Amino acid sequence: MLVPEIVLSSKQQSQFKRGLQAGVAIALGYFPVALTFGLIAKTTGLTLGETVLMSLIVYAGASQYISLSLIAAGTGAVSIILTTFIVNIRHFLMSASLNEKCEDEHVLYKLLYSFGITDETFSIAATKEGTVTSSYMFGLNGIAYFSWVFFSCFGFLIGNSLPQILQESMSVALYAMFIGLLVPSMKKSTKVIYLAVLAASFNSIFTITKWLETGWGIVCSTLLSSIIVELIERLKGKGIHDE
Repeated sequence: MLVPEIVLSSKQQSQFKRGLQAGVAIALGYFPVALTFGLIAKTTGLTLGETVLMSLIVYAGASQYISLSLIAAGTGAVSIILTTFIVNIRHFLMSASLNEKCEDEHVLYKLLYSFGITDETFSIAATKEGTVTSSYMFGLNGIAYFSWVFFSCFGFLIGNSLPQILQESMSVALYAMFIGLLVPSMKKSTKVIYLAVLAASFNSIFTITKWLETGWGIVCSTLLSSIIVELIERLKGKGIHDE
């Protein structure tokens, strides 16, 4: 039986290597975050296979961290999936924006590498001079993806050799991760501050009153705060326009 040989042109090989080189910094940056995820996944009660599978399939840092907190709280699968969807909904906009910059290539290639688009890979691809090829994206996304999955697995395995008290204390990294994601955005936009305060307030109300489960509380808090802030922004814009 003959296996078809895939031959890459010199241009495609060059673009792939450039993507790999551009993604090295991302791969190194993923090291502490993915490592911590693996450690926390173990303390949450996930198996090695479940931890690696989550990184392979979900491949979204913030969503995976949120999922761990929801799993620990005993939240149902529907709530976790919906929360992940809302957190990652920005990827629709990133993919649409990046599609305008990509070369006109087979849609199958775009479907394959679009799975690997993250905030970091999008930033590099979007700021790259000229158009972006599939070969470049496969190199860029590939090294970042491998890094995330590998260090998630490595973090879980390391966790087995750590004292139990140290494993449990790693849960603090979950909150540090969220703060690290939130603070830089808050510095750039007051809108993010309003969103964060409103969402935290709504979630606190839902938690104290026990109106909703933890997962649904996060989902509803996110939606309500987004709608309210967006309405306020539109009203302010309309007021300025009327003047």
